[in-house]
Amino acid sequence: MAKKKAKPSGNTICQNKKARHEYAIDTKFEAGLSLTGWEVKSLREGRGQLVDSYIVLHNGEAWLVGAHFTPLKTAATHVIAEPTRQRKLLLHRREIDRLIGAVQAKGFTCIALALYWKNDRVKCEIALAKGKKQHDKRQTEKERDWNRQKQRVLAAK
Repeated sequence: MAKKKAKPSGNTICQNKKARHEYAIDTKFEAGLSLTGWEVKSLREGRGQLVDSYIVLHNGEAWLVGAHFTPLKTAATHVIAEPTRQRKLLLHRREIDRLIGAVQAKGFTCIALALYWKNDRVKCEIALAKGKKQHDKRQTEKERDWNRQKQRVLAAK
C-alpha cells in the first residue's frame, strides 16, 4: 500500500529556491493571483511549482509565466486543464508602474519567489532582482558557510 504524500504545512504553497540563488533580490511585492477552480484545488494539495517562472509586464498588466500547477484527476474532469498557462497578477496601478519603470530603466528582472495562502486567497510574492555573476554566487556560499561555522562554535561553548 502506497503512502500518501504529506500536505504542505503552514501558509507556504511553494517557493522558488533557484531564484534566490541566481538573483540578488532588491524589492519585494505581494500580488494576488487570478485562478480557476481546479487550480485552487490543486494548490490546496500542494501541487504547484515556480521553478522556471517569471513575470511579464504587458499592456499595463502583470502576468505569471512558466508556473506549473499539476491538475488533479478528480477536480479537472469537465475542463481541459492547461498546467502552464499564463496567470494574471492582481496589483495596484502604482505598483505596476513602479515595476515597469524598474524593469525598463534600471535593468531589473521581475521574478516570482513564492506562493502562499493569506485569508483563503492565494498570494504570490514577486521581486525585482538583478542576476548574480558566478563570483557573487561563490561569495554568498562562503558567507553562508562562515556563518554556519560561527554558530557551531558558539553552540559548543
